[in-house]
Formats: sequence, C-alpha cells, structure tokens
Amino acid sequence: MSDAFHLENKVALITGGASGIGAATSRELARAGAHVIIADLNLVAGETLAAELPHARAVRMDVTDSASIALALDGVQRLDILVNNAGIGLVGDIAHTAEEDFERLMRVNVNSVFLVTKAALPLLLATRGSIVNIGSVAGSVGVKQRFAYCASKGAVQAMTRQLAVDYPKELRVNCIAPGTVQTPFVEGYLEKYHAHEKEKIRAELVARQPIGRLGTPEDIASLIRFLCSQEAEFINGAVLPIDGGWTAA
Repeated sequence: MSDAFHLENKVALITGGASGIGAATSRELARAGAHVIIADLNLVAGETLAAELPHARAVRMDVTDSASIALALDGVQRLDILVNNAGIGLVGDIAHTAEEDFERLMRVNVNSVFLVTKAALPLLLATRGSIVNIGSVAGSVGVKQRFAYCASKGAVQAMTRQLAVDYPKELRVNCIAPGTVQTPFVEGYLEKYHAHEKEKIRAELVARQPIGRLGTPEDIASLIRFLCSQEAEFINGAVLPIDGGWTAA
C-alpha cells in the first residue's frame, strides 16, 4: 500500500460496486486500505468480487428503493466514503423519449443519489465523510441523442454543488464527470443499438475524445481514490472532468 492517497481503515460504500467503474473502485479503495462495502443489485457478482479483496463484503441494494437501502445499511456503524456510482443510460432525443423511460432513468440516476445520500448522511456527518458522485460529461455539454441522460447527469452535478454548500465543514462532496469509459455499460449500449456496426460506432466513440482512446474503469477509480484521500482535503463542491480532453475541445 502506497503512503500517498491512503485510506487505511476508512469504510467505503460503493453503489453499483460489482461491475465496471464500481468494481474498479472497489478494488482501488481496498488496495488503498479501505474496508469496502460493495452495494449492487447483483449480489452474486458483489460477493464474488468481495471474496477477492481484503476487508470487503457485499450487500444487495436497489438504489431506487428506500427500504432496500435501509436494509443494506442496517448494521453499518461507520461510514467515511460514499461513492454514488449506480446508473443507467438511455438513447433518444426528446421526441423519441417515452415518459416511462425518462422517469426510470431519473429514478436510477437522480433519485438514487438523493435516497442513498440521505440514508447514509448521519454516518457520514459523524466522520466528516467524503461523497463522490459519478456524473458524466453529458451533465456539462450536450450529447446527441441523450436527452434524458444529459438531464439526469446535470442534476447530479447540481446536487453535488448544493450539498457542498449546505455542509461545507461537515462533508466533502465532489462529482467526477467521465467521458466514454470501456465498461459493460458501453458494451450493452453497442449491443442494443448498434449490434450490426459495433466497431464503426466504437471508433466514433473513441474519436470524440481527443486523447485517442476510451477511458478505463481504473482511470476513474484512481481519481475517486484521490478525492477520498487526505491530500484532496481542500477540494469540495467540484465537478472534475476526466474525459481525454472531450470537454476542452
């Protein structure tokens, strides 16, 4: 364990922690010394990952259901870090976005941040904890055919800033805004919408990031680790792009 950005004996809860960015974050925070709680709808995947890590356990959590969240947090006596990572995507402009799909996206991407943070708030206040919300470049710039997704990630940015204003000395609350990251999330999108032209669309996803590649889950996990560490003590209410230069271009 490196002395830099260490999280020794911190307790961290990661929603959607069993796959993609969440799984990489679970591994990275455990490597930094944290005791990791992997919260995911897929309990089997969470338990499989937890078995690979020191001081890790998995809980089943539906981030859209306050009763499920309360059950997952039952017995958690200390919490230093909350990573609100769980989320879903939706393709379509406003004319092709169904009301029920818009509402589902908001429940998973926005309501979940409210519900999980509210439930965990007493524990986090007791430790002057750190919250990292996983947003997207789609919360900062318009992305074609992503009407609902852009709206949801814009809301995550707004909630981040507002929480930092309400609790400036009691909490640290920051948001990471990734570009396109090579995860099962992206593979699912390619399979669902572009099964006949995956490599063509994959090349387009790469091209919109000036650095010339997709992000990796580990890229994002490293920034999460830093934001939760003592070295990032002065960072609060920030939205940090990690997008290969996308929003700079």
